[in-house]
Amino acid sequence: MIAKNQETGVAGEPAGSGRNEQKVEITDPKAIRALAHAARLEVISELYATQVSHTATELAARTGLTPSAMSYHLRALQKWGIVVPAENAGDARERRWKAAGKDFTISGGSVASPEIAVVDLELDAFRRRASAFAKARGERRQRGETAEEPASVLLSSNLLYLTSQQRKELSDRIREILREYELEDPTRIPQDAERVATLWSMIPDDRSAPGN
Repeated sequence: MIAKNQETGVAGEPAGSGRNEQKVEITDPKAIRALAHAARLEVISELYATQVSHTATELAARTGLTPSAMSYHLRALQKWGIVVPAENAGDARERRWKAAGKDFTISGGSVASPEIAVVDLELDAFRRRASAFAKARGERRQRGETAEEPASVLLSSNLLYLTSQQRKELSDRIREILREYELEDPTRIPQDAERVATLWSMIPDDRSAPGN
């Protein structure tokens, strides 16, 4: 099976409550290579983060592609079990698509190149978001909208020494924290909420420490 789907219950909630989370894990090297495309990563990020279905036209508008090109990418992602068709709401002239699960992970094993390609694309996406935010903030300041704004763009780097077990614990804890801030109903966004993209990584650093 290319995309492994695992359902895990949420602690403190009864089985069948509708909150069971399906995890999609990609392990096949060919599937990982198929992800090394900016538009496909953008789609995965959008569908898995929001858990809201979209049409190819809606997703195309976010990525700058044509609807037909986006449909091609969606079918490719469906082939690997990453996205699935969703129920149409009202107008059924265009198919809607949704994430195949709640969480999405890549386990590449020894396949290094596709993983690096994915990292490069994610970093490019971060740069695009940061640049777009800086441009929009500059335009607001030019219009005289000088209200104090919180530090919206954050990027930190830490060098840690962790055992294999500690790496797993840290990863699990960060995921748990992020889940605490996820919307129970992605279609009901608080009025004062701002869409925020998060990005974190944990990469083994095999270089020798200074002085060693």
